[in-house]
Amino acid sequence: MNIKFETLPKYRIAYVRQVGPYGPANTQAMEKLKKWAKGNNLLTESAIILGIPQDNPELTLPDHCRYDACMVISKDFRVDDSICESELSGGKYVICKIKHTAEDIQTAWHEIFPYLQSSGYQIDNKPILERYTGEMLNNDFCEICVPIKPL
Repeated sequence: MNIKFETLPKYRIAYVRQVGPYGPANTQAMEKLKKWAKGNNLLTESAIILGIPQDNPELTLPDHCRYDACMVISKDFRVDDSICESELSGGKYVICKIKHTAEDIQTAWHEIFPYLQSSGYQIDNKPILERYTGEMLNNDFCEICVPIKPL
């Protein structure tokens, strides 16, 4: 497993929110975001796309779970009424680059938490991110970004 530590900057993001059980509807939100991004000439090799599950499904009823499909946008990009806008605070993350398959994602989840503890970190109280660049999208890779703080 390819793991590294990284400090993410504060990002200005455009996003599409999906409310309801996590699953296929998350993909629909992501496709809507990509269509918007392509229409605004933002879907390039260097684009940064984020998938952010906002709620823990073990603590939040499925019908209330929020998933945001996001794209990092520049400070001067003008957002219209067709999409939401926000900021994502940065911070220290452990980044795990994986093939974007159900099996590899499952393996990463089983390996990343013991790795964190053995490295002297625990999860910080921020959402876990899925991060994609245009290049990763084209090659079926993603990065799982877990917010961390010292034990």
